[in-house]
Amino acid sequence: MNKKTTIYDIAEKLNITAATVSRALNGNTKISEATRKLVNDTAKEMNYEQNKLALALKSGKSFNIGVIVPRIDSNFFASVIRGIEEELYPHGYHVIICQTHDQENLEIENINSLLNAQVDGILMSISNAKLETSEHFQKLLRKGVPLIFFDRKKDIPGVSSVTIDDFKGAYDATKHLINQGCKRIAHLSNNREMQIFKNRYLGYKQALIDSGIEFDESIVIETMSKVLEGRKTTKLLLNMNYPPDAIFSSSDFTALGAIEEIKAHGLKIPEDVSVVGFSNEPFTRFMELSITSVDQSPIEMGRIAAKVFLEEANNSKKIKSEKRVVLSPELIIRDSSLKLKN
Repeated sequence: MNKKTTIYDIAEKLNITAATVSRALNGNTKISEATRKLVNDTAKEMNYEQNKLALALKSGKSFNIGVIVPRIDSNFFASVIRGIEEELYPHGYHVIICQTHDQENLEIENINSLLNAQVDGILMSISNAKLETSEHFQKLLRKGVPLIFFDRKKDIPGVSSVTIDDFKGAYDATKHLINQGCKRIAHLSNNREMQIFKNRYLGYKQALIDSGIEFDESIVIETMSKVLEGRKTTKLLLNMNYPPDAIFSSSDFTALGAIEEIKAHGLKIPEDVSVVGFSNEPFTRFMELSITSVDQSPIEMGRIAAKVFLEEANNSKKIKSEKRVVLSPELIIRDSSLKLKN
């Protein structure tokens, strides 16, 4: 077995002390930039690998961060994770990704597993399950582990969050449909016990009221963010005596299902029924009939969530801060809703 290179080997080769090598490898600014570069270049040349466990024991940090999402087979959550990684990697952190599949028991298991892995913090988007308890979040706070919510959050004192203005996103989407001449706009919602879906519902409702259009609860349907569910709920809407002439969906996946069902009924989009989704998934712009959607700036959301974590992690005074960052959404107008073209 080949002998592993140590800092003493590097020190001997460069004729400097092991302490200087250690400080240079750890980026100590008291060591000149030229020396730091020389040490790092030599370490690379000699295939030196730092002992991560020793560093963790010395610093009290594992330099591992837990990221919990409902699912990773979504461009939105994948993009958020990308933003988190891009922000944290230069600071020496590595990301451990967990999925809840929108199940509370998996959310609790993920948190416990990450705590056992000694992560330095957890960034998460909560599950869509109707949470019976917040004890697993309180456990993190008692242990002093930074917790930052992104996208889906729960209001807990002392916990920071990074979201978008879901109310405004839904309001703008509904106003756009109204400006295109739509009079009877249905809403495919999701679990409104969750703030993001409640706010999208409220934004939709307010846009109707502000435009003098009567709000009709019978064309608001709560469903899961799946293509098949979009088809099922749209079929119910189209079979009504007075069907809608537009659909605003809280999800691009349900919007896609709605489009499939509208076409199956022999109707034209957007002439007969206009459709707007939410999240700006990649498929919305690449389809033959591109889909109007609300963009949530996921990469920026991930970057900012990571920055909020770094602020908390580097707070030497251990003063608990609570940040509520709200990003502005952008409506991306495409073929599925554009009736009036310039």
